Amino acid sequence: MGKKKVVVGMSGGVDSSVAAWLLKEQGYEVIGATMQIWQQEPEEALEEQGGCCGLAAVEDARRVAAMLGIPHYVMNFREEFKKNVIDYFVAEYQKARTPNPCIACNRYVKWDSLLARSMAIGADYIATGHYARIQKLENGRYALQKSAAAAKDQTYALYSLTQRQLAHTLMPVGDYTKEEIRAMAEKLGLRTANKPDSQEICFIPDHDYAGFIERQQKGDVPPPGNFVTKDGKILGRHKGITHYTVGQRKGLGIAMGVPVFVTELRPDTNEVVLGANEEVFGETLYGDRLNFMSVPDLEGEREVVAKIRYNHAGAPCTIQKTGEDQVFCRFHEPVRAITPGQAVVFYDGDIVLGGGTIL
Repeated sequence: MGKKKVVVGMSGGVDSSVAAWLLKEQGYEVIGATMQIWQQEPEEALEEQGGCCGLAAVEDARRVAAMLGIPHYVMNFREEFKKNVIDYFVAEYQKARTPNPCIACNRYVKWDSLLARSMAIGADYIATGHYARIQKLENGRYALQKSAAAAKDQTYALYSLTQRQLAHTLMPVGDYTKEEIRAMAEKLGLRTANKPDSQEICFIPDHDYAGFIERQQKGDVPPPGNFVTKDGKILGRHKGITHYTVGQRKGLGIAMGVPVFVTELRPDTNEVVLGANEEVFGETLYGDRLNFMSVPDLEGEREVVAKIRYNHAGAPCTIQKTGEDQVFCRFHEPVRAITPGQAVVFYDGDIVLGGGTIL
């Protein structure tokens, strides 16, 4: 029986570069693939942006593949990225929700599309440089386990992967710390050894989400409206709800004499609710678009730890399904800035139980 074939998604960064080397060392037949996902942009803009989407990323990945002695291909996923990431991102903001485009990209582009194309060319697996581990549990299900590098763990952004996707995925970087990965790259002489980590949202390098949405929509965006208190008292005017998210303090453009924060967005009345810091905290949430990982479904009440954003440490809570595709979560203590559109991910120890999207 021949070697198992794996297609490594090579972003041009150090993590995926070392992932390809580790898998080759483990005896796999390794093929490098860089996903061309960003839309037509001026060359200088993509070069400057770099990250995981730019032209420089393709060249870095190609050179690493040549050094490792593996074939390298560029696969065009622009259409899939536009539909499943950019259009979704814009639509969610238009509804006064705060999406996580990296989760959508992982689920529908990096896994759905890359896996389908890789299997079509005879691959057994795909692999990435994510800091996460995959375990096959005693109940026969595949689940994500937190990485050895706690500070870099990326399981939150991967909670929506399906059983089939997990069964055909390898994540060799998850057993190491970032420092160990960089040290390996330096020892190998890889050009990506000291390359900075990519942008949080690769297609908005200037972090001007509202400006991006306005350009995408050609100006067809929610208009200015009122800043209000939770009981409706008008405090001033806002620039349009796409400029704001729950918990935001900076950039409000309103002077109240005391610190105020966005506590709620009301798209039906085009209002942005402001309040004191304590008003940003909440104890409960509902989630939908559920995906369970370590269990086939949720039965009864369950005590877990939930993360409500990527950099959230996680908080103990009780969860219970309240509908076919709805879960209710009650935290033991109030948590800050429960934000509609973000993911809520449930952990049983260091294993991902599942997750969903905050309503």
